[in-house]
Amino acid sequence: MASECSFDIASKVDLQEVDNAIHQTIREIGQRFDFKGSVATVTREEHALLLTAEDEFKLKQMLDILEGKLVKRQVPLKALSRGKVEPAAGGKVRQRLEFQQGIPVEKARELVKLIKGTKLKVQAQIQEGQVRVFGRDKDQLQAVIQFLRQQDLGIHMECTNYRP
Repeated sequence: MASECSFDIASKVDLQEVDNAIHQTIREIGQRFDFKGSVATVTREEHALLLTAEDEFKLKQMLDILEGKLVKRQVPLKALSRGKVEPAAGGKVRQRLEFQQGIPVEKARELVKLIKGTKLKVQAQIQEGQVRVFGRDKDQLQAVIQFLRQQDLGIHMECTNYRP
């Protein structure tokens, strides 16, 4: 009797790497000539970042620096959703960036529908912010992984916990 093989489709961001990228960004901002004497901060609140600067131009420059540091630390930018630039106290502007932790339910349903549409002999079920795919044939699971890597659902996805 063949055993079940499975893998999970999840979306997790390594917050330690995010903290490291924030520290590098703050260090670079402190050393840059165009930021001398200006107020520019980056802070993390649970699964969100708050960028504050004197004007939108400096905010955009900070965001570019931060995104560069995140990419170098292999934090996927697809897992980042930008909020609107809004005015803050003292004539400053701020922007909130949210990190996607887990797959949203509507995207999980869309994933399950896509997997079932492949007509491969696998099952998919939604489990607390992730989708588990299982089947008897590991070649079928590999085919599903390859299929999912070609799809662009607008969210960060990674295939983890593969159990042959």
